[in-house]
Amino acid sequence: MTTQIFMASTLYGTATLAAALDTECFRPASRRILLISNNAATPETAPALDEMPGFEQLRSRFDDVISWNETISPFHPGGWSPRMDDVVLWERYLRLLWNLGDDDVELAVESIQVHPALGFTQIFTGAPVTVYADGLMSYGPTRNKIDPLVGTRIDRLLHLDLVPGLKPLLLTEFGVEAEIVPTDAFVKVLAELVETGDALPAIEEPALLLGQYLSALGILTAEEEEDLHVRMLKGAVALGHTKVVFKPHPSAPARWSRGLEKEAERLGADLTVLDTPVLAEVLYQRMRPALVVGCFSTALLTASALYGLPVARVGTSTLLDRLAPYENSNRVPVTVVDALLPELGDKAAVASQKPGLSVSDLNRLVRAVGYAMQSKIYPSLRPEAESYLTKSLNAHTLRYFKRRRLTSLGLPGGIPVQLAFIPRNATVRRVARRARSLKRATLG
Repeated sequence: MTTQIFMASTLYGTATLAAALDTECFRPASRRILLISNNAATPETAPALDEMPGFEQLRSRFDDVISWNETISPFHPGGWSPRMDDVVLWERYLRLLWNLGDDDVELAVESIQVHPALGFTQIFTGAPVTVYADGLMSYGPTRNKIDPLVGTRIDRLLHLDLVPGLKPLLLTEFGVEAEIVPTDAFVKVLAELVETGDALPAIEEPALLLGQYLSALGILTAEEEEDLHVRMLKGAVALGHTKVVFKPHPSAPARWSRGLEKEAERLGADLTVLDTPVLAEVLYQRMRPALVVGCFSTALLTASALYGLPVARVGTSTLLDRLAPYENSNRVPVTVVDALLPELGDKAAVASQKPGLSVSDLNRLVRAVGYAMQSKIYPSLRPEAESYLTKSLNAHTLRYFKRRRLTSLGLPGGIPVQLAFIPRNATVRRVARRARSLKRATLG
């Protein structure tokens, strides 16, 4: 007897699992359990996955639905893991609680680098693990060094083909092979969710703006994120779009929408702010947007790759500069969107929708950035990173790297070793400021 346990925290991730199951990406099993984890900062005030519109359409793929939050209560899923001495006790407890008996167990989780997935996989010590990815982070490096007792049990990475031809870097340090969830199957599953948008206003071919709530991640301030939304609106209107729909992040404060509404009134645009919590892909099917605008949301790539909709990005240059530390796991998603999609202010690029980079060049860029982010996890990528930086580093591609990081790794493009002391030398900086001041005074 085999029981498969699928841990999920989002409707998008559950739809990915549904498509994988529909196309037999998982072998037959006696029982399939969907283990729901509500990872919101305050789970008590945020709807769980099984309470979201559209969940019932996906529910039939699983025999049972169990709450991880209830299982480990009162602990938070994002901050709890079993003590190593208690792992055996936890496995016995879960087998009894979930009626697993002596079944062989197979696990499928997302974001294996962090909890709750990491803690959960540590409990079933002998179980094989499938990692599934529903976003752009699968193309980047593993964010943390994973315990080999977990990493060596991962047999594959299931992912959506959001950037055809781009190879995931995630988990390759363990020799994990990437496997694509068939795109047509995923689109078919998303079509099952169309009815969840019945309460949406009937708007045809608007410009759709996607909010991400980046200030909650500490990347932007609240004021900067409000300004980012206004830039999206102004850019869409400048391209001739008079009907605009804004899909705010579910956790974003309502006052942001009010500020956007005032700007729309000033610009003479017909703005609709959605308050119905549906996937962006439901909007794509019901509204067929004339343009989808966002920062670095995965939904930009699903719009382009899965639905053939025109897309444009805003604010990625700021994020590339702001993301800290350099190994921030959002860096590769931002890099991919910045390198691939047209900038909203570039009218010709938005009209042509021509990719900014070829797939081969994008692969080289991502692997170089991945090495710079996690050189200790991926030492074998150093020759590729050196080759890319030697041949392709210029004023434009430097935006994807930091000179300080290149210097610390001894990579091409860094500050020469004999000059590396300059940025840290207070006297040199003071003299440089004085020289610039005198130059301005002379020219003035």
